[in-house]
Amino acid sequence: MAKAPVLTPQHADFPRWYQDLIGKAELADNGPVRGTMVMRPYGYALWERMQQELDARIKAAGARNAYFPLFIPESYLSREAEHVEGFAPELAVVTHGGGKRLEEPVVVRPTSETIVNEYFAKWINSYRDLPLLINQWANVVRWEMRPRVFLRTTEFLWQEGHTAHASYEEARDYAARIHREVYADLLRNVLAIDVVLGRKSPAERFAGAINTLTLEGMMRDGKALQLGTSHELGQNFAKAFDTRYLGADGMRQLVWQTSWGASTRMVGGLIMSHGDDHGLRVPPRLAPVQAVVLAVKSDDAVSAAVRESAARLRGAGVRVETDERTDVPFGRRAVDWELKGVPVRVEIGPRDLADGTATLVRRIPGGKQPVALAALPELLPALLEEDQAHLLRESRERREARTTEVATVEEAAEAAAAGGWARIPWARLGPEGEARLARDAVSVRVLVAADGSVPESDDAPGTVAVVGRAY
Repeated sequence: MAKAPVLTPQHADFPRWYQDLIGKAELADNGPVRGTMVMRPYGYALWERMQQELDARIKAAGARNAYFPLFIPESYLSREAEHVEGFAPELAVVTHGGGKRLEEPVVVRPTSETIVNEYFAKWINSYRDLPLLINQWANVVRWEMRPRVFLRTTEFLWQEGHTAHASYEEARDYAARIHREVYADLLRNVLAIDVVLGRKSPAERFAGAINTLTLEGMMRDGKALQLGTSHELGQNFAKAFDTRYLGADGMRQLVWQTSWGASTRMVGGLIMSHGDDHGLRVPPRLAPVQAVVLAVKSDDAVSAAVRESAARLRGAGVRVETDERTDVPFGRRAVDWELKGVPVRVEIGPRDLADGTATLVRRIPGGKQPVALAALPELLPALLEEDQAHLLRESRERREARTTEVATVEEAAEAAAAGGWARIPWARLGPEGEARLARDAVSVRVLVAADGSVPESDDAPGTVAVVGRAY
């Protein structure tokens, strides 16, 4: 009888493969309340690395970290009608506290535009206070009817940026800068996901925004996943909260605003972009552990070589761990590290040591080879960069191969049903065609210019709608 696979094969059942991998790679578990999750140490380590990379880019763009309360008075949300309407079905509302009914119900933070504006209106007095660029790392709650770990959970972790500017142009340019220099740079150059940048259609915009910039990635099953958004809020929230500044001309004016965020959904995107039937494949620039050095058998000389090799790799800038758990069968340990997607395994046994070599196993392109122990510190950094480029190239080639140019709504729906994306002129699709696609669970993921750049407006000549099924 053939041995059962460790994971359900992707081609057989992609959602089951995803759930299998999350459990067997020890990334997360379901929480006790429906829709919540417990992030296990290795899953949280992936998020921590994303946080570190994101935080550095956000600070480079001039924003500073702050923190706002988890509980928001319900009346705050009602001040911006479109915003409250957009979030109403997802709200968690607290009506009792301390054993008593609250005078005013409070909402558990679904996003922070309203409470941020309450304080921006206090902090901003003059044009000298602008721009005000704030970011917070927090959890949010949006009651989820169809939960899936990392992708759609009732509570999730994220960063949310909020800014105020003196002019529309400044706000527009800053939202575009975050879109490009923070999110696109992270997703392409660290997570190795070749995302498509563009605008959301009016129907898909963030509630209360005048424009939403998005980054869409194609997963290995051909579905789309939104991996980050940057919103131009115009003056909608400024009007609702009377957020004004005194200009150099002595006139009081409303500020112009942006908000932007990325969440633990990126962990799900990482899994579905790069994972295969053997487990995760983590891009080396992101990986918490870039290389693991394993002792094949219990042997004092082998253990010494394992530790020495790890120390030399750390000295070369490689994030490395050792595995000397020789009481656990070697094959099981190898499978565990393969499931976790660590880019490189360095395996050292008595015979390897006698030859002055190690067996080098590369997770991303596959394959193994003997390598001189002395050569490891010089060799590995270059191989890790090769593997990083391999994943990005694979992501781009998959998207290009599974994206079809179409001329009709029917062709667009067929392409999505076949497990891919379709590109159709927005002038030909329009809101009416978008509504027809929605009946087949197909949505406009992003609007792009004909050359693939971000269009200046929804109706800019040559704008193309990229459509598909999504998570």
